[in-house]
Amino acid sequence: MAAIKETQDDGDRQKKTVIAVTDGPAIPRKMDVGLFTAWRVAFVGALAVIAYLAIVHRDPYWEILKFLPDGILVTFQVTIEAIVLALIIGLFTGLGRISKNRIINGIASLYVEVIRGIPLLVQLFYIYFALGRFVNLPAMASAVIAMAVCYGAYMGEIFRAGIESIHRGQMEAARSLGMSYQQAMIHVILPQAFKTILPPVGNEFVALLKDSSLVSILAVSDLLRRGREFASESFTYFETYTMVALVYLVITLVLSKLVSIMEERISVD
Repeated sequence: MAAIKETQDDGDRQKKTVIAVTDGPAIPRKMDVGLFTAWRVAFVGALAVIAYLAIVHRDPYWEILKFLPDGILVTFQVTIEAIVLALIIGLFTGLGRISKNRIINGIASLYVEVIRGIPLLVQLFYIYFALGRFVNLPAMASAVIAMAVCYGAYMGEIFRAGIESIHRGQMEAARSLGMSYQQAMIHVILPQAFKTILPPVGNEFVALLKDSSLVSILAVSDLLRRGREFASESFTYFETYTMVALVYLVITLVLSKLVSIMEERISVD
């Protein structure tokens, strides 16, 4: 997804255009008529196709649909556990990135650069197979840790940007009231920053849910893994992966709409 933001320089009064590209979902906003309409068409169309296939072609589509719910629950379990852990990692990483202590800042910056430079699939293999020689972790735990470590680096940059978006006068005012740096950060800066970072965190949540399909390679029975199991038993590969794709599409469309609603409410407040 590409987002274009215009900023104005007070010195030369020139507008600067910044293009931010992420791997998150396309969020349907009312101001973007084309994307908003496309979201409605895609959502209604996906539901209609699922209903048509499950009713008109019950065998095998209805059987596939009944086989997938367990995988959907596991997908959400992995996603939620990983995003919670990623938020904790991201918070400390973001604070480290703005720290004036060179060692802490260097460690946080190195973590961000290294982790963002390694594909998530490689990290999954490394934690489960390579580190498995020393620490025997269950497949589910390995999947959650790998995804949390990967997305923690991205969350760290989100937290950093959110904290830096708060005017430095807020910190100065808090310190003038007798607060320590830690107290000012906890009670003044972070509560304001959370409001700023909620939309991008929502984007990362949806992106993480899509990437959770990679955990199927670790024998975690997520949505994709359940589809593979059904296809290998029935040899209905086209039908199975069609239904899996449609279910993923509906889930991500619903979540992207929730992120859009959250953004609208935050902007109104």
